[in-house]
Amino acid sequence: VITGPNMSGKSTYLRQTGLIVLMAQVGSFVPAKSARLNIVDRIFTRVGASDNLASGESTFMVEMLEAANILNNATPNSLILLDEIGRGTSTFDGLSIAWSIAEYLHNNPKVAAKTLFATHYHELTELAIMYPRIKNYNVAVEEIGDHVVFLRKIIPGGTDNSYGIHVAGMAGLPNEVLERAKEILSNLESNELTPNKQPRLAKRQTGRQVDKNQLTIFDIIPESKVEKEINDIDVNKMTPLDALNKLNQLKDLLKK
Repeated sequence: VITGPNMSGKSTYLRQTGLIVLMAQVGSFVPAKSARLNIVDRIFTRVGASDNLASGESTFMVEMLEAANILNNATPNSLILLDEIGRGTSTFDGLSIAWSIAEYLHNNPKVAAKTLFATHYHELTELAIMYPRIKNYNVAVEEIGDHVVFLRKIIPGGTDNSYGIHVAGMAGLPNEVLERAKEILSNLESNELTPNKQPRLAKRQTGRQVDKNQLTIFDIIPESKVEKEINDIDVNKMTPLDALNKLNQLKDLLKK
């Protein structure tokens, strides 16, 4: 999982990895002092943002089609390069899909390919806490006052800042917009829960958990005679006439 600021070189890192693997496999020169590269059967990529409106496919649909092709056809001998997943929809939708895809690639032995997953969803760095084969890397930066210097270097560990507002400033957005964006970002970050050893995003919904020592309204109200009668009915052994007679009995109980 590769995190890092906008414009820091995550996409370039993915592309150069794909090119180096391809060059090595065809017997070409590899720009490195030394390299240890496996033979791959295919190189799968999901890079960039494009649409296919002529066929009625939105940018997000194209992204999902590419992701589906990867998950359905990759093997443990493949190389997968994912440059952002889920950015074409809402934040919660996109993050959920990205997290689930990463888990699938890790847990499914039929698709457990070598994968580089570049993302701005910093929550995905929590995956490394849960899974032994998932590692975090980030593109190093150095902050000098209000400026950011991109070091163009990949280092171990995750990051929690995309410096998007800095990049917006470099593009020339009005200062008033930038300052307001900083305020909103601060408000959002103040409501974030700090991840710990049990990542909140990874929790599986296994049904409503009830404290056995906690009384509820259902514990206080005893089972009624009608409820008991209904629970004791074995509908598989009843004839239509039995069912009508039982219904009359239940009606009589309700009148009492």
